[in-house]
Amino acid sequence: MRMSRRILLASSGAAAASAVPAAAWAETKIHPVLRSDPFTLGVASGDPEPDGVVLWTRLAVDPLAEDGMGGMPAGVFDVKWEVAKDERFRHRVASGRAETAAEVGHSVHVEVDGLQPAREYYYRFSTGRWQSPVGRTLTAPSRRSMPAELRMSFASCSQFEHGYFTAYRHMAEAHPDLILHLGDYQYEYKAGVYLSPDGNVRDHEGPETVTLATYRQRHAQYKTDPDLQAAHLVAPWLVIWDDHETENNWADEVPEVGSDTPDTADFLVRRAAAFQAYWENMPLRRTSVPEGIDMQLYRRVRWGRLANFHMLDTRQYRDDQACGDGTQSNCADAWDESRTITGAAQEEWLIDGFHESTARWDVIGQQVFFTQRDSSAAADVLRTSMDGWDGYAASRQRIIDGWVEAEVRNPVVLTGDVHTHWAGEILPDFPDAQGDSVGVELVATSVTSGGNGADSVPEDNSALVINPHIKFRNAQRGYVETVITPDRMDVNFQVVPQVTVQDAPVYTRRSYTIADRDRSLHQTYDRPVDPSAMSRNTGPFADSDENADDYLN
Repeated sequence: MRMSRRILLASSGAAAASAVPAAAWAETKIHPVLRSDPFTLGVASGDPEPDGVVLWTRLAVDPLAEDGMGGMPAGVFDVKWEVAKDERFRHRVASGRAETAAEVGHSVHVEVDGLQPAREYYYRFSTGRWQSPVGRTLTAPSRRSMPAELRMSFASCSQFEHGYFTAYRHMAEAHPDLILHLGDYQYEYKAGVYLSPDGNVRDHEGPETVTLATYRQRHAQYKTDPDLQAAHLVAPWLVIWDDHETENNWADEVPEVGSDTPDTADFLVRRAAAFQAYWENMPLRRTSVPEGIDMQLYRRVRWGRLANFHMLDTRQYRDDQACGDGTQSNCADAWDESRTITGAAQEEWLIDGFHESTARWDVIGQQVFFTQRDSSAAADVLRTSMDGWDGYAASRQRIIDGWVEAEVRNPVVLTGDVHTHWAGEILPDFPDAQGDSVGVELVATSVTSGGNGADSVPEDNSALVINPHIKFRNAQRGYVETVITPDRMDVNFQVVPQVTVQDAPVYTRRSYTIADRDRSLHQTYDRPVDPSAMSRNTGPFADSDENADDYLN
């Protein structure tokens, strides 16, 4: 879908904003009267800057309507937005109006600017007699400031059918300053295809998502979840996709079934639809408005001089997975210097960002396992996943060399995808397992994907024995919370013991500290496993779908 780039401007008080994208609506505008609440999908904010933030909502009176239009009548809808210093909007600092219609899925994206840095703000939308929930957001600190603290949480992999989004609720209750979502925000399968070992507790509406209408419907179903809405309400998000927002294990223009198949042309149509729906449903800036099968998603957000967040896209530009995808042994193509997981332009952008950085922490938000993870105990066999950075080993080495040469002070890689908590140290020259750590990787388990999962004694896991640079593994569900200061990053791996029941508690399974300039993990807390709750399967990829059902993670 190609849309006009005409910008609607609105301003009031201390700030100005643009609503994006403002499509070229019909000359004669019809403004229907809505007889029920259109704010069923909640509100969100994202991509904070020192002077502003993106505000988002999407109108839908019947979110699960099969045509993806949310039950909205034809016409153009005028939506008012407001920003204030307080929840009751007694001290309003900005307001304006935006228009939306079917061409953009009735979504609203407002880029507010003119705000003060490092401030808490509240926002809301209204149309007709209806008013949205009130969201909380924050602006980033000024570029030259050194904040005392940033409370950042990150998550990935929320399969609606496999459980309740309790982890999102607990994340919201912790009141973070910033939330990163590292992919698989939604899943494409129709009901009954992707089955949790614990049984699916609810079903997807509609068929597998392949059209714009079905992607819009699926996003709307996820957004109706009150726990997910709560997490969006509490803080700005930085989002990045993985594969399931489009199709499992896609690679650039190659669908899951591989290249040179009749499905390839259809996949490009599907990809354009998925990108359009993703933009419509996320708090993203106009720079990410898709153009056909292309969408600019990798970007950098700075939190003063405390942290840079380099958000990567490891799907749109990658070469096809080596050796037929899956987990393979001694795959020579995985080490081919010409192969890339980021594409040349994004790789150059990232390494240039390392050289330009003056931040205390450089955080790479991305999707798939970064550090080497061998699943074979044989000395002459290297058995690794072709979908992660192990399948693009030369590409990974260029990134590692880039931050080492740039003398990045504290490189930290954040990862999702594998439905399991992991913590590891990044060595300078894989597959050589020698040398001092040059960075740290923190991997968030899934919010729900894979069902309840199970705990185990991490040190008894064979993956940690085979890969001593990996220090922790846990196969329960949850998220990761961090507190970042100039002197250290404190990390809590949070777990929800059951996602098949609502309102399950959350607890900290293990904690680490990463000291400034140290580039290694120091364990500070551990909650011993209850032997009665231990998994029956404690292999290197137990309770994850990575090995048994590789096509689904």
